[in-house]
Amino acid sequence: MMHWIILPVFLPAILAPLIGFVMRYDMPLARTASLAGTLALFAIAVGLTTLAADGTTHVYRLGDWPAPFGIVLVLDRLSALMVLLTATLALIVLIHAIATGWDARGRHFHALFQFQLMGICGAFLTGDVFNLFVFFEVLLIASYGLMIHSGGRDRMRAGLQYVVMNLAGSTLFLFALGTLYASTGTLNIADLAVRVAEIPAEEAALVRVAVILLMIVFAVKAALFPVQFWLPATYANAPAPVAALFAIMTKVGAYAILRVHTTAFGPGIPGTEGLAATWLFPAAIVTIAIGAFGVLGARRLMPLIAFSVVGSMGTLLVAVAAFSPTATSAALYYLVHSTFATACLFLIADLVVTQRAADTLTPTPATVQNGLFAALFFAAAIGMAGMPPLSGFLGKLLVLDALREPGLMVWAWSAILAGSLLTIVGFARAGSALFWKSTATPAPEPTLNPDEITVQAAPPPQPKATALQIAPTMAALAVLAGLAAFAGPVSAYLGDTSEQLFDRDGYVTAVIDPREEG
Repeated sequence: MMHWIILPVFLPAILAPLIGFVMRYDMPLARTASLAGTLALFAIAVGLTTLAADGTTHVYRLGDWPAPFGIVLVLDRLSALMVLLTATLALIVLIHAIATGWDARGRHFHALFQFQLMGICGAFLTGDVFNLFVFFEVLLIASYGLMIHSGGRDRMRAGLQYVVMNLAGSTLFLFALGTLYASTGTLNIADLAVRVAEIPAEEAALVRVAVILLMIVFAVKAALFPVQFWLPATYANAPAPVAALFAIMTKVGAYAILRVHTTAFGPGIPGTEGLAATWLFPAAIVTIAIGAFGVLGARRLMPLIAFSVVGSMGTLLVAVAAFSPTATSAALYYLVHSTFATACLFLIADLVVTQRAADTLTPTPATVQNGLFAALFFAAAIGMAGMPPLSGFLGKLLVLDALREPGLMVWAWSAILAGSLLTIVGFARAGSALFWKSTATPAPEPTLNPDEITVQAAPPPQPKATALQIAPTMAALAVLAGLAAFAGPVSAYLGDTSEQLFDRDGYVTAVIDPREEG
């Protein structure tokens, strides 16, 4: 049994307490350990992606206990892709946090950061629904700590709302797991696929209840209507590097929907076929509308970006709701794109807000690097809005092309195209206020106070962002450009990934070896 599969979970799980208890008072040492660990995670993720590229499903049985009796981690193209996406994003965000000094505003940033990576990677690799719940809880605890990093009343209030909403989701998750276990006797995803298929449709009422409960739980994680309201406040008030890392958090919910509702309850299984799509598609359409109108009406930069995340999740889940290999391939392309586009916007916002008094979308005197920031914001905005030449345009084009069935086309195309238009207008308005109108706003002049006979000086010159502070943003933009330039090979790989996801028999055979069942 190959032990490389468990390393994305094991490495941050060991590193986090070491940083938290041994290095918390030594910031240079904590930074070195965290950066080295994240680089190692990235290298491991590249290796696992290469290993899974041939289409083989690899299984790691903890304690060498066979499934479904023991805990298993499963590596296939999809899980390897998500781990690589997590590691790449984490490396970009960590470099930005170190370069800007965000990590030094609290002692436990790097420990919480590593715990967050442990939870995310574990959620992508687990082959058991109960352990998916466990990793969700690890995510919740670590993300709450990161959310309130450096403190503040608004941040604490938004963090409380975030925790309450996710705790409610966790409670529903437990109800769903109990209902599912009572009706099937297992929580292993591969074993569920076998057991649920054997239950006659007229006797699958409890299973259908569990399917809907799980959909609600995953919708909370994915910020899907009507439980999307926690995301704008959370992302808008979180530290910018944390909000950038949270770009992968909503994708955990989307991944869970794909993995569980395709493998265990997906097409071809009587009693549950089409049940998730019936609820998912209209909710995703409304989510696109909420995100688009939120972008259009935002008066601050961080909420504007947060609402664009809501809209992008709606676009992603519209494709997921089709539950077909073609639509899933398009969804995966858009998932990768939107993750880096979101992170890029939040990192740019951090650079911009650092040189402004606030993130309000009102003209103020131009910053010292106004032209550079304007170019970066413009590039990231067209990526998020779905305009050429970056990957957002191709991602939405693939989604639209995959949704050409008569029952889906009118709603999906109208929502995506209208949402894109409103998003473009919202970002154009924001960019105009932040960068164009600011050039016509004069800087305050020194004034004389006649009562005190003193001169009130103009504000001191703003410090320039260093090359290291700008490099992570440039790296995220480079990924978007690379996705567009190599769209052919990437789409081909994602097509193979989608086909493997829908190969339920291959997944079941790999996880539950027939030689071990007797």
